[in-house]
Amino acid sequence: MDINKMKRDRYSLVTQARELLDKAEKETRELSGEENTQYEALMADVDKRTKEIEREEKLQEIEGRMKESKEEPAAKKEPVAVQAEKKGKFATEEYGKAFAGFIRGGLKGVSPEEYRALAADQDIYGGFIVTPEQFINQLLMAVDNAVVVRGLATKFRVPNAASLGVPTLDNDPSDAIWTAEILTGNEDSSMSFGKRDLYPHPLAKRIKVSQKLLRQALQGADSLIRDRLSYVFSIVEETAFMTGTGVDQPLGVFTASDNGISTTYDVSTGNTATSIQTDGLIETKYALKSQYWAAARWLFHRDAIKQIRKLKTGEGDYIWQPGISAGTPDRILEVPYLISEYAPNTFTASSYVGIIGDFSKYWIADALDMAIQRLDELYAETNQVGFIGRLECDGMPVLGEAFRRLKLAAS
Repeated sequence: MDINKMKRDRYSLVTQARELLDKAEKETRELSGEENTQYEALMADVDKRTKEIEREEKLQEIEGRMKESKEEPAAKKEPVAVQAEKKGKFATEEYGKAFAGFIRGGLKGVSPEEYRALAADQDIYGGFIVTPEQFINQLLMAVDNAVVVRGLATKFRVPNAASLGVPTLDNDPSDAIWTAEILTGNEDSSMSFGKRDLYPHPLAKRIKVSQKLLRQALQGADSLIRDRLSYVFSIVEETAFMTGTGVDQPLGVFTASDNGISTTYDVSTGNTATSIQTDGLIETKYALKSQYWAAARWLFHRDAIKQIRKLKTGEGDYIWQPGISAGTPDRILEVPYLISEYAPNTFTASSYVGIIGDFSKYWIADALDMAIQRLDELYAETNQVGFIGRLECDGMPVLGEAFRRLKLAAS
């Protein structure tokens, strides 16, 4: 498909919607019932085209990577011992096959040779094993594709430590002073350092799968379980990265905290108590230092974007700008934006309704291993097998000034 043509078609729909708003504004009236129906239908088409464009761009990106991999010479298959040495003992093909067999049928589904592969790293108690590294990588990739913050954040692995320490410069030295050639100026006493700590917190989920589904699933039982756990883990993580309290869970960007983004970085000027206004968005963007603009992104719920699409600048220009060529994202005040279902969407006085910032200044600490525990006997009466998935992660904004939160005015 021609992405440029798809974007031009979407731009045409946006133009038609704008003409309806412009006509009503010129006549100093609200949209009529028929005009409002037409406007909503046009914007629904815009949303549909936007999703089609995103799918096509993602597909072309994957096809490009596949083409590149095909052009590379086929690698000679190496012995298992060499694979283990290069990729780690959990990433070998032998271990992966053994793990898949274990998922399908427990230890009864594993050959003696595969059992040795599974047991090589640690003893097995109650069906508890460490997931092979390839499985871990696939799970994390699925999470990255499903959520917003994780894809932009800076991520760290914490395989051998209880926490990740983040050094901070809390106060700069005071200003230098003009002095004479042989003098050194006054001694500084204001420069100080601090530290933020990220402690990967446990995240767990238990699911039940019928024995028949494990035997007959065309996708493969290991893929089925991985995908379902990926989904539930990703939405819980995303919610925490947005609004988490920081107590036994990540600290969210919409949670006011001196350890993350304090109220110093909230902007409500220009908004009403119930809606986002053009002036409020302008005030928020320009409250963020220009050094962060190159990497900055807006983040809103789709309900907020619905409001913003109707807003104009004082010169009559719409502040929402659709991308009209391949690779060009939609923008608000020249800044790309992202939509998350887990961003706030309650439009009441003093509520947070959006944020702009450099999300690489949101740090995530992940524990290395994800484990799955298989429960064969607990659900035997219902002919089901239980699986418990576990991982550990923490996250927080580590530099408050890299963000500005959009807030509605007080009543």
